[in-house]
Amino acid sequence: MSRFRALWQASLNATKKALTWNVEDLIPPSEKSIFNFNSKEELKRWHLYSDSEFGGLSSASLEINDAGNGRKGIFSGRLSLDVAEDSKWNIKRSGFCGMRSKKFDGFIDLDAYDTIALKLKGDGRCYISTIYTENWVNSPGQQEDNSWQAFVIVPKDNWYIAKIPLARYLPTWRGNVIDVDLEMNPSRILGMSLSVNAEGGVPGAKSGPGDFRVELEWIKALRTE
Repeated sequence: MSRFRALWQASLNATKKALTWNVEDLIPPSEKSIFNFNSKEELKRWHLYSDSEFGGLSSASLEINDAGNGRKGIFSGRLSLDVAEDSKWNIKRSGFCGMRSKKFDGFIDLDAYDTIALKLKGDGRCYISTIYTENWVNSPGQQEDNSWQAFVIVPKDNWYIAKIPLARYLPTWRGNVIDVDLEMNPSRILGMSLSVNAEGGVPGAKSGPGDFRVELEWIKALRTE
C-alpha cells in the first residue's frame, strides 16, 4: 500500500469512528473520585490544623485504620475552649480542629458535577465541608484561597453518605459567611477540608467541648441532574 493510500485509509477510519460516537461517549462519568481513604499513602495528601496554632488547647489526629472490614480514615481528637495561659495570641475563639488537603497539582475540574458526596460514620456532631477555589473573589494581593463552606451532620455510629449540592456551599472568609451574591467556579478547585467546631453548627447536633471522631471512606463528586 502506498504512503498516500495508507494516510487516506487512516483518515477514513478516523472519520468513521467519529461518526459512530454516541452522545454518552461525550458525557463524563456520573461520579468522580476525589479522595479514597483506603491507603496510608492518603495521609500524605492532608495536613491537620487546630486552635493550638494560636494558643488554644484543642488537638486532632488523622490515621488510616484497618478494622477487618477494609481500611478507613479516622479524623479524631479533642475540642477545648480553653487557651494556654502563656499564649502570645489574643484569640477570641477556640475550640476547632480540621483536616485540609494539600493543594492539588493544578486544579480539579468539577464543572460537570453538581454535588459533593462523603461516606462517613461519626459521633452526632456537625462538621464543616470546605471547598477551596482560585482567588478571584477576594481583593488583589490577598494570598488566601477563596473558601466555600457547608454544614455536614454526621449521624452517630452508622455509615452515612452525605450529599451536599455545590449550590449549598456559601462563600466564606476565615470562617465567616461573606454577604455577597456569588457562585463558585467548580472548574478551578484547589483543595478541600473537613473541620469541626465546639460551638455553632445546626440545631439538634451534638456540640460543646470534648472528644470528636469521624470515620471516612471516600469523597466524590456526583452528577445528579
